[in-house]
Amino acid sequence: MIRSRILPLATILGLVAACSTVPPEKISVRQPVPAPSATTQLSTSDKWSALYKPVSFSDLPGWQQDQLTELWPAFMASCSAIKNKPEWKEPCSIARDVDAKDNTVIRRFFEAFFTPHQIVNAEGGAEGVVTGYYEPLLRGSRQRGGIFQTPLYRTPPDLLTIDLSSVYPDLKNMRLRGRLVGSKVLPYASRADMLPSVAGNELLWVDNAIDAFFLQIQGSGRVYMAESNETVRLAYADQNGHPYKSIGRYLIDKGELKLEQASAQGIKEWLVNNPARQDELLNTNPSVVFFKEEKIVNPAIGPKGALGVPLTGQRSIAIDPQHVPLGAPVFLSTTQPNSSSVLQRLVMAQDTGGAIRGAVRADFFWGFGSIAGEFAGRMKQKGALWVLLPKSPG
Repeated sequence: MIRSRILPLATILGLVAACSTVPPEKISVRQPVPAPSATTQLSTSDKWSALYKPVSFSDLPGWQQDQLTELWPAFMASCSAIKNKPEWKEPCSIARDVDAKDNTVIRRFFEAFFTPHQIVNAEGGAEGVVTGYYEPLLRGSRQRGGIFQTPLYRTPPDLLTIDLSSVYPDLKNMRLRGRLVGSKVLPYASRADMLPSVAGNELLWVDNAIDAFFLQIQGSGRVYMAESNETVRLAYADQNGHPYKSIGRYLIDKGELKLEQASAQGIKEWLVNNPARQDELLNTNPSVVFFKEEKIVNPAIGPKGALGVPLTGQRSIAIDPQHVPLGAPVFLSTTQPNSSSVLQRLVMAQDTGGAIRGAVRADFFWGFGSIAGEFAGRMKQKGALWVLLPKSPG
């Protein structure tokens, strides 16, 4: 869903100023998995190694109970994107011959080729926050009319995207967004001031402004158009460069909602009860996401995340790529939304998000549809993460 990590223009420029000074055998249950050396390969994550604590698989709560056959397609999808990186060549090559239907063999594969590392916060402690997201379904039209009055926009042609990472490596995974006015690059319009900048770039029209707003938070979704009896996917295309700000936090700070009420469902209920204040609330988040249309070839396949591969419901997460390598397996230990029932499983770090910041921080992808939306909207749980890093080839 690629909810990109964006920094404000002033922050980016400040950082720039600060930098201006100088073939394997088939694996089966009857045949032990060949084991590489015990040295963990950290080349993709040296900059994060201070936040990683090596542990054993026996330290992962629920590791033996996890149904890894459900994870395997997501793992192979990650391999398709990162298999040419030196540390991933061996495990991804061996993985091609692993029996995808054998839970025991898959578990043996991970234990042979990976070392788990518990992720800890920079300020100490291994507990963080796990939220949820999903792929919603909206109703829309290609033409404005009737109930379809809320536009969703394609990327406007005057939006500039500047990548400074080749000159300033510390800015990797961050992009500068703006617009050219004369010879100066200025910040792009915020949500409240967006209309003059994006008029004429409407992609589709939907029947609900609140659903359109939450679609931008999710980063991707499907839109059913009765006029043509077709459903299309709107995928993330770009963003206006303004940082995401939580409308739930705004309502809490204003005393409009209590912390436990500030779920997606609670916020939507508040908006229904306070229609005159809708613009006030939505405009407190200056961030706007632009979309591109994609055909849905297989409805069972999820939208693409930041890694460039389709997300798998309940097996993909969004992470902060400043702290967790995109594409890596991550063992997650948390609880079900608004529940003490454990949720412990291996997932794949395949997406990012503007609100996903910090080391022990994850956004759990629940999948498509209303049921997934119910879980995602209520999820804000405490949790712990362990990243699985490839062992160096022996």
